Amino acid sequence: MTENLQEKIETLWTDVYGTEYPEKRAELFDLLEQRSEEVEYVPEETDWYQTGVVYSLYVDLFADDFDGLVEKLDYLEELGVTVVWLLPVLESPMVDQGFDVSDFTRVREELGGNEAFLEFLDAAHERGIKVVFDVPINHSSDQHRWFQNARQDESAEYRDYYIWNDDTEKYEETRLLLKGVSDSNWTYSEPTDDYYFQRFYDVQPDLNYKNPDVLIDMIRILTRWKVDGVDGFRMDAAPFLWKREGTNCENLPETHAILKLFRAAFDFVADGTVMIAEANLEPADVVDYFGDGDECHVAYNFPLMPTFFLALAENDPTYVTDELASLETLDVPASAQWFTFLRVHDELTLEFVDSDERRLLNDAYLEDDQWSFREGEGISGRLYNLLGEDPGRVLLAYSMLFSVEGTPIVYYGDEVGMENDEAFHAEMNEELGYDDSRYLHRGPFDEARKREARTDPDSDAGVIWNGLGEMIETRTANPDLFTETPTYRAENDVFVSVRETDGRRLTIYNNVSPDPRTVDGIELDGFDYEWVVE
Repeated sequence: MTENLQEKIETLWTDVYGTEYPEKRAELFDLLEQRSEEVEYVPEETDWYQTGVVYSLYVDLFADDFDGLVEKLDYLEELGVTVVWLLPVLESPMVDQGFDVSDFTRVREELGGNEAFLEFLDAAHERGIKVVFDVPINHSSDQHRWFQNARQDESAEYRDYYIWNDDTEKYEETRLLLKGVSDSNWTYSEPTDDYYFQRFYDVQPDLNYKNPDVLIDMIRILTRWKVDGVDGFRMDAAPFLWKREGTNCENLPETHAILKLFRAAFDFVADGTVMIAEANLEPADVVDYFGDGDECHVAYNFPLMPTFFLALAENDPTYVTDELASLETLDVPASAQWFTFLRVHDELTLEFVDSDERRLLNDAYLEDDQWSFREGEGISGRLYNLLGEDPGRVLLAYSMLFSVEGTPIVYYGDEVGMENDEAFHAEMNEELGYDDSRYLHRGPFDEARKREARTDPDSDAGVIWNGLGEMIETRTANPDLFTETPTYRAENDVFVSVRETDGRRLTIYNNVSPDPRTVDGIELDGFDYEWVVE
């Protein structure tokens, strides 16, 4: 196994860097040998990402810090969570809510630092809960010591960790990712009288992976976290790692080779570390990030998300079934998995719908202009708000989510019907100096809704909590069914999903019409769902 991985790493290294830097390649192998001797924790099951339920949260907003998160493990276990996805926890000036990392080796002190984080890891593992966290591998904060050094002068030690140019006329075919927020991919550096390249905010300079020291340092950092017990990494902004003039600087072959190098490095150290591709692309492009089962284990199914909202807005389940049919044509390795979701920390993206559908979605869900993101290409907002504060429609949406292939994500607070937090949105916009509508759905966890959910089953919070809990319990109790690929159909305004294995069957009926419907003898009220286990 190790010999095969060594050959693979050597081949991938050559694909990226040619025959240059033999001493750097040797440095990488020395590092990996060292890390393999340090590993103690290896999960018993290495395919844990294929089943269960993911819960996504900001530590500070959900539980104040890691000590508080340990105390909330009872709550997460009661809900049925098997994987906790920690949104950014690394050291950061918090201009981009933690995605601007100033030290990849440190957990933020206000969260409790590394010691509290490692104590949380142990406590989660004792309950069988896996932990993954975000790493923006494409860029750092401008406050990172590498960049602080690099911007001093052209001979600085870390100068080549970033991308510089005398003007802004390089990589001109590269699209703007944050239209309306950042109007250029180049930012002026006064100390050196030139420009540095960035794909996101101007305080997030892109790392230069053409310098092998960048790759080795990032592998050094992430394998250290692996040794400490982190189960996986959300590889944020994965498609943008390599830049080449004359291209849009996305999805280039070297980017895939670098991700495969990360994967091979993790596997060389020990089994069980999961890589999650944060690739907001069409499915045909996303599947490339699975490689041949040798790149990322997991990818987010971004294009599926708006189809749930289209189905509810138009009372037409074929939006969902058509998208699922297109996914069936893709060559997805058996070891790979989709992570599916209704809402996460980012907007309801409208990039993967046509202009008519974008207009339709904005008409149906953009209740307030301040919810708009990226000049009409996205809608911010909590699921509860987007669905008209109707607990029945919230549960129907989650029923559709659980009906499809993939591991579902619950965004913190969705389980109790949390609402948009306008005060938090205003506070963050004032603090940061720009308008980012996504802060509407990134507010502190609503403890009052949580109490209401558990004490008043007839309240909106209680209805959602109990209904979603039943879905999670059924999924957890039937892993054999939920590892099967469903068959789908749309009939009489009802989205029907069927899973079968060993003579057992789960059929989920989702009526996206406001009127009663009957399918297979199952009577459904308007915007109703029914799960039938046989």
